[in-house]
Amino acid sequence: MAFIRGVAVIFLVLALFAGNGDCTAPDMAREVLSEINLARTRPGEYVDFLKNFRRTFRGNLYRLQERTFVDTEEGVSAVDEAIAYLTRQLPIEPLSWSPQLARAAAELVRESGRTGDTGHYGRRSGGPGQRIEKQGEWAGRVGEIIGYGPMDARLMVMQLIIDDGVPDRGHRKNIFSRDFRLGGVECGPHPQYRNMCVIDFASGFRAAK
Repeated sequence: MAFIRGVAVIFLVLALFAGNGDCTAPDMAREVLSEINLARTRPGEYVDFLKNFRRTFRGNLYRLQERTFVDTEEGVSAVDEAIAYLTRQLPIEPLSWSPQLARAAAELVRESGRTGDTGHYGRRSGGPGQRIEKQGEWAGRVGEIIGYGPMDARLMVMQLIIDDGVPDRGHRKNIFSRDFRLGGVECGPHPQYRNMCVIDFASGFRAAK
């Protein structure tokens, strides 16, 4: 699934992880952006996280808890590919928090939490461009990625970086895009996948008056 606005391409990933953390949604939103910024500024640290995660795999299954295993589409090959990517990745500037982009993300989280829908287009809120433009005027590029499942910020961001089952690794590309300078995140409950996080990106943004 792709949303194109200007030159931004936006993708959807379904849940690969199902964490058991107790992080509240407002805390998790800030933590997700912090994790993204850690990956952007110190990609070598994320290589270590991914190597540790790789050790939990048995075939295409990884162990979430002692007796709980989660099926993936690509298995360790996707993790290995992400490790190779981050090994080559040079540090880039962190994203600054945008309250306007966070409000745009929150609109979809609230609606999806009621309807149980997945994807970038809400029945009432519309698409990413419509939600973002309610908050002001963007410049350059905008993008949106969505993760489902984890209650833990690091697992959520690792899910998006690994991008299992997404051939062009669109979530990872957005996370490591040098074009994006701003980010806004909202996380909240989802009736099918327990939790979801919407991350909106922009090169520049001027809030509506």
